[in-house]
Amino acid sequence: MNALVTEAPGMRDRILDAAERMFYAHGIQSIGIDAVVLEAGISKRTLYKHFGSREQLVAAYLQRRGARQLEAPKPGEELNEILGVFRRFERWFASDDFRGCPFSNAIAELGGDAQHPALAVARDIKQRNTAWFEQRLRALGAAQPAALATQLSILVEGAVALAVQRKADGSAPQVARAAGAAARALLVHAGVTVGDS
Repeated sequence: MNALVTEAPGMRDRILDAAERMFYAHGIQSIGIDAVVLEAGISKRTLYKHFGSREQLVAAYLQRRGARQLEAPKPGEELNEILGVFRRFERWFASDDFRGCPFSNAIAELGGDAQHPALAVARDIKQRNTAWFEQRLRALGAAQPAALATQLSILVEGAVALAVQRKADGSAPQVARAAGAAARALLVHAGVTVGDS
């Protein structure tokens, strides 16, 4: 009895690990259930036992990936957290497996299917990311924090998209540095003392 209870979460994670590798590297639309089953080393029956449909698997993959991005704010560290997003971009953009934002990719790939459950997940994560910025900007006393959070989100989206374009010539990390400089300028304009953070 206990073996069954502990096996289920492990198997679910195993399937999601395989789905994440395949969907992020090759695109959601180009990867079918057979490819995920083969990658996970399981049967279709096992996959469908944990995820009722391919659509639910895609939604769960994005939901899990989005959950990793949630971090509790640290009082006094809000500025460092905001600028840290752009510092992390430099490493991410330079990595061999960088393929852009998985949530933007999903929205682009699935946008024609308004009923796909993964679209709601991806859009919700994007909204939460903007709210993440806004919460920290309010703590910093920035002018017009909601508008500035939207501007920072636009900067993030543009940086990721441009980094995908520049990956082939090796200049993607420079995109992250330029985006970080633009974020600093936006913060200063909003009355935030940036210094050397």
